[in-house]
Amino acid sequence: MDPIEFELFKNAIFSIADEMALTVFRTTYSGVLKDNMDYSTGFADAEGKLVAQGLTLPGHLGSVPTAMASIMRHYRDDIRPGDVFIMNDPFDGGMHLPDIFVFKPLYHEGERLAFACTVCHHTDVGGRVAGSNASDSTEIYAEGLRIAPLKMYEAGVLNKTLMTFIEKNVRLPVKVFGDLRAQLAACHIAEKQFAELVAKYGAGQTTLYMRETIDYAERLTRAALEKLPDGEWSFEDWIDDDGVDYGKPIRLFVTLRKRGGHMVVDWTGTHPQVKGAINNTLSFTKAASYTGVRSVLPQGIPNNEGVFRAIEVICPPGTVGNGVLPAACAARGLTGFRMTDCMFGALAMMLPERVKAAGDGGNTGVSIGGYDAERKPFIYVDFTCGAWGARPWADGLDGNSHMFANMASHSVEVTETEQPMQFLAYEFVPDKAGAGKYRGGVPFRRDYRFLEEEGVLQVRSDRRTHRPFGLYGGSPGGPSENYLNPDGENRALPSKFTMTIKKGDVFRHVLAGAGGWGDPLERDPAGVLKDVRNELLSVRQAEADYGVVVIENQADMKATAKRRAEIRAARGWREVPAVQREDPLPKTRKAA
Repeated sequence: MDPIEFELFKNAIFSIADEMALTVFRTTYSGVLKDNMDYSTGFADAEGKLVAQGLTLPGHLGSVPTAMASIMRHYRDDIRPGDVFIMNDPFDGGMHLPDIFVFKPLYHEGERLAFACTVCHHTDVGGRVAGSNASDSTEIYAEGLRIAPLKMYEAGVLNKTLMTFIEKNVRLPVKVFGDLRAQLAACHIAEKQFAELVAKYGAGQTTLYMRETIDYAERLTRAALEKLPDGEWSFEDWIDDDGVDYGKPIRLFVTLRKRGGHMVVDWTGTHPQVKGAINNTLSFTKAASYTGVRSVLPQGIPNNEGVFRAIEVICPPGTVGNGVLPAACAARGLTGFRMTDCMFGALAMMLPERVKAAGDGGNTGVSIGGYDAERKPFIYVDFTCGAWGARPWADGLDGNSHMFANMASHSVEVTETEQPMQFLAYEFVPDKAGAGKYRGGVPFRRDYRFLEEEGVLQVRSDRRTHRPFGLYGGSPGGPSENYLNPDGENRALPSKFTMTIKKGDVFRHVLAGAGGWGDPLERDPAGVLKDVRNELLSVRQAEADYGVVVIENQADMKATAKRRAEIRAARGWREVPAVQREDPLPKTRKAA
């Protein structure tokens, strides 16, 4: 094998997956795809083994292999040129119902060589709540249209019965069909560019190089794992509740066992599956696990089946990380994000100097749906997150998507043009970031004003009672908040709910702040002063969190030294706590 030729091939196959992702971005209809970019593309070999995953979501790292395995299980001996497969069933290879997979087998001279793979979060797939993403559904049958692995096209002929069935069961068929066409366009681009690759290298060499791309990723992954310490580490975190049994915490528990070039991620001990719709499929739990491990491995390792061979994920069936029928799972994104942060907690015990504290708890899902005066439906779906946990070498990022999501933000102007709503505020919130030698990321708030006569507001958020943890002396981030009409009745809302809203109602969501890293009393007073001047931290909180006394926009170093000595004595640490879920000293945080 020519190593230079192989490197060129490897880059080419990944560029095809990236071009597929850009094709979806350019041709899709829905804001959740063109703005949030909640989709992924990939390339699999003839047996459905993932060779390359394109740009966009780490949250889909485990999805394509699981979905392709389902297609091969059902159709291995019934795949022909011109076929296109579709599916979304969480209990037969899918994740949750809005994520629809489209796969196209690619042929050369009658021989199947590969599959083009796409998965997109669709704005609506029916069900009891517009957007098909409610956290308070209690079984899969209420969540929308469940599509078993089926042929969307057979030998090039569209399955009109299937398409009619989809059309009659979704609220916005124009957008759903438009987004499906974007997925088909991405598959067409893959087919065209893959044909050019085969013409250059030949079918045999192309097959060989695809197999080698997977093996190469496995070798790199195992070599990188070899350099990490062997041992066993566990971590525990809690989801506030499932949106049905309010106030009942849901345990996440992970154990990492690492020996040589192999790592086991074991979620045994995680809470049994719940009534609410935050149950994961195993594929999404795998994605959270892979994302955590990938974050401590070197860059440049291809994302494909080879990585997954070196990382074994265990999660018992019937738990919140591996739901079984009739588990509701529409809002499973919340659990996946929280599992990723739980992974960071365990990895921080393994590698204290390389892993960040908890992020904002993302991601928050906001859906607003209804009908206008002419009974035409509208649906706004947004997923928002924006604060990274502090890192052992730097502050957490502000206004940056969670590592598990890699999502962009909706354009305010486009949303106000397309939807019956206004944004009254989109701004950072002071005094929410977890204190530390390096502080957590600063969260933001959004105020949404509803302009139609009536609609349904559905919100999926968390980190209200179980705040984002800080590490090695760092304090936890401030809790998330939800309010209705903050400038009027200012009604506090739970973290997860579905409710009717009226014209003029304003909904405010405040993200949780991210956790800090390291002792806050070791933070450079200049950094504290900078945050005060940038209105990310109040003068009062600068003194309470960091012992930094700010007078007339300047740090009083003598008063600061005295105040820091008082705080050290009051908290009485014998050793720096590895994990902090509450503030070391009582303090008051103003509501956003």
